[in-house]
Amino acid sequence: MADNFTFIIDGTEIPARQGQTILKAADEAGIYIPRLCNKDGLEPYGACRVCTVLVNGRPQSACTQPAQPGIIVENDTEELTEMRKQLIEMLFVEGNHFCMFCEKSGNCELQALGYRLGIAAPRFPFMFPQRELDATHPEVFVDRNRCILCGRCVRASRDQDGKNVFQFTGRGIKKRISVNATSRLADTELKSADKAVAACPVGSILKKGVGYAVPIGERIYDHKPIGSDIESKAK
Repeated sequence: MADNFTFIIDGTEIPARQGQTILKAADEAGIYIPRLCNKDGLEPYGACRVCTVLVNGRPQSACTQPAQPGIIVENDTEELTEMRKQLIEMLFVEGNHFCMFCEKSGNCELQALGYRLGIAAPRFPFMFPQRELDATHPEVFVDRNRCILCGRCVRASRDQDGKNVFQFTGRGIKKRISVNATSRLADTELKSADKAVAACPVGSILKKGVGYAVPIGERIYDHKPIGSDIESKAK
């Protein structure tokens, strides 16, 4: 296979390099593919499936699927938009998300995707699960009510911080984020400057003492939709 080649996304020919994923190639070409579990610098995980595209007619996660010469990728279709809406809506109803009270509002990727996809309210019944908040750490608190199980904190702690503070426990609807201690976040090696803290796309892991340092109205997604930074690269 040649090191450099092209493939098609929604009728547009874009360049790619050997070993590059569809998502990364699309980013460089200024084409935004929605995602939640994916973050620059972290190993692709393919958990949230929000980045699902059709590759030669078959669904694949764009963050893990390597680009190949000549493949035909569909990203912006009614079918995929509807699927992504349902995924985002399910994440909202499976947790306890109160955006108007959340310190992450305006900086939250889940909220921003909801706006971008035009979701006014979830169509599914809310589950209102009973989940714990751990505020024992002097610098950071964890609110599992807002956790979407994206695994970004797990990968960042393991691969970037070298600490393995977070991991998943349980399966199915009992799956949750746990800490590498008997019970409390305070008993781990976590520091507020760790990459794992900044990796959270929602308001599940937050630093203490800095709430609303940037006021609502001046936050990342208050004026431009999520993905605008990528789309600005389009030639």
